[in-house]
Order: sequence, then C-alpha cells, then structure tokens
Amino acid sequence: MESVPTKMTKRLLEELDRLVEEGWYASRSEAIRDAVRELAERRKLDRLEDAIKKDIEWGLHGR
Repeated sequence: MESVPTKMTKRLLEELDRLVEEGWYASRSEAIRDAVRELAERRKLDRLEDAIKKDIEWGLHGR
C-alpha cells in the first residue's frame, strides 16, 4: 500500500481518534481509507445520476 501524508485540523483529528477509540475502525488509516472509498463511491453515483437525468431530459424533450 502507498502512504499519503496528510494534514488536518486538531478538531478533525480528535473526531478521527474518537471513531477509532469507539471501535468503529481499527486504526486511523482504516478510517481514512473507508472515508475516501465512501466519497469516491458517492461521486460515482452522482455522475451516474447526472447521466441518467440527461438521458431522461433528452428523451422527454429531444435535447
């Protein structure tokens, strides 16, 4: 796996540590990887939704 150094605010780091302490994730790295995966999937779905809307618009109005 590659390493990606990051900087974040103290508040965000505290939230990250809280997720780990509460057992949601085994480590900071795992939590960050999951957040990036979730964001990437959400963006992928957004692009798909936009394409579907354009297809519907074209089908309804020929544009």
